[in-house]
Amino acid sequence: MPWLRLSVMRTTLPEPAMRSLAILLLVAGFATAADKVLAPYAKPTNIAHRGASADAPEHTIAAYKLALEYGADYVEPDLQMTKDGVLVCLHDTTLDRTTNVKVVFPKRGVTKGERTTYPVSEFTLEEIQKLDAGSWKDAKFKGEKVPTFQEMIDTVKGKAGIIPETKAPEVYGKLGLDMEKAVMDILEKNKLDAPGADAKTPVIIQSFSAESLKKLKKAKCKLPLAYLFMAGGSTKDELKAMKEYADGIAPNKAAILKRPELVKDAHDLGLSVTVWTFRSGQTDKFESVKDEMRHFLEELKVDAVFTDNPDQFPKK
Repeated sequence: MPWLRLSVMRTTLPEPAMRSLAILLLVAGFATAADKVLAPYAKPTNIAHRGASADAPEHTIAAYKLALEYGADYVEPDLQMTKDGVLVCLHDTTLDRTTNVKVVFPKRGVTKGERTTYPVSEFTLEEIQKLDAGSWKDAKFKGEKVPTFQEMIDTVKGKAGIIPETKAPEVYGKLGLDMEKAVMDILEKNKLDAPGADAKTPVIIQSFSAESLKKLKKAKCKLPLAYLFMAGGSTKDELKAMKEYADGIAPNKAAILKRPELVKDAHDLGLSVTVWTFRSGQTDKFESVKDEMRHFLEELKVDAVFTDNPDQFPKK
């Protein structure tokens, strides 16, 4: 105990030195308390949302590499499935927004009412890899491809954690594709399917789908699971229900601002709190995204943040 050690030192150190040492120990104690976070995190944690997506096209190898350069603790891949059952990294269930699919495959759209879309599930991996996933962001990213989950792992493994999201798993389930099994198979193949399997690459699985997390739990998934939700779903009883299938919660910023005590309620149940999404230009009353993240981490005591700007993560 530091105070016991101080009493022993009192006979050997001059009084000014004793005072200085006491102040240092007190400050260290406060710092430790301020930095306390819940497992699976070991410190306030910086998660690169879709990679460093403010500065590079989301879910491309360029965005993932830039996130690593920026010092992200974790990198997030959203997962979709191709027609031939391969996991690819893409936020949307369709290819329209972030690729040139309309140019490469102009007659392959699916029309419902007045809207025509290009679902990922309608294309094989070979077809998707013919698409340009970078030019929509900036011409300098022309030629970036939609990466597979394996390519994402190859890029990040050994350098940061990975926090994949099962996106619209029920949509793929209706097509006979088992997203949860595909995720666990590829993690097992890469020896990332258990906590501590790779100390440099911890893995957390997240989803908006409670059923997806329950399915993973039932399949004896040992990895930490995080449940994503928006401003609703934050009462104590709802949190207790989430505890049955999740190890942490991932609400949006609005949910925390609406009910700040949500963080303590979750922590009291042993649930970690990861909040989304922090991005420059959308910081509400804060002057910068760094200030906004600092407020959530230091004042509201959340454990981790998803950010498009991992280079702006506040450091001590």
